[in-house]
Amino acid sequence: MNRFPQHPDRRQALTGLVALGLGGTALAADDDTTYAEDEMLKKAVGFFGKGAEGLAKVLEKVFKEKGRPNGYITGEEASAALTVGLRYGEGRLTLKRGGSAKVYWAGPSIGIDAGANASKVFTLVYDLPKVSAIYQRFGGVEGSLYWIGGVGVNYQNKDGITLAPIRLGVGLRTGASVGYLHYRPKKSYNPL
Repeated sequence: MNRFPQHPDRRQALTGLVALGLGGTALAADDDTTYAEDEMLKKAVGFFGKGAEGLAKVLEKVFKEKGRPNGYITGEEASAALTVGLRYGEGRLTLKRGGSAKVYWAGPSIGIDAGANASKVFTLVYDLPKVSAIYQRFGGVEGSLYWIGGVGVNYQNKDGITLAPIRLGVGLRTGASVGYLHYRPKKSYNPL
């Protein structure tokens, strides 16, 4: 006689606890819906080029904190600030399960921030249900002191969707700011 019958609810709970213990987050589907870390590293190196020192460590940190993304954006942007800042960019969103679209972004920021820079941007996208869900405002905090080899990352969140833009750029900029980026299907110079 089995004293501890296996119930589906108990098995699911045990599987969830094991997944949390293995990586700090539930194991995302490692199938055709999300990207593995090595896939993203290859795509990022291909996009940035071999001169992106520290890229692997930044990607490793993001994967450790956020898990496997279900999409990414490759693009370019320019920004400038003197306490109040503006940022404009454009790129292409690609989802693992299919679908892609051109994306434009613009947004204001405010903080202790001064300077200007131009960057290539590789954004990891988490929990985006469909391509059109990218077209909204995502808030975030950004510091302009880059961690490793000129590569920087910050997180933007909205309605359970997280964006992790990884930037590699040139320019002179220092400080920290709070703001948002408004992602759109068409180019706009209106940062709001």
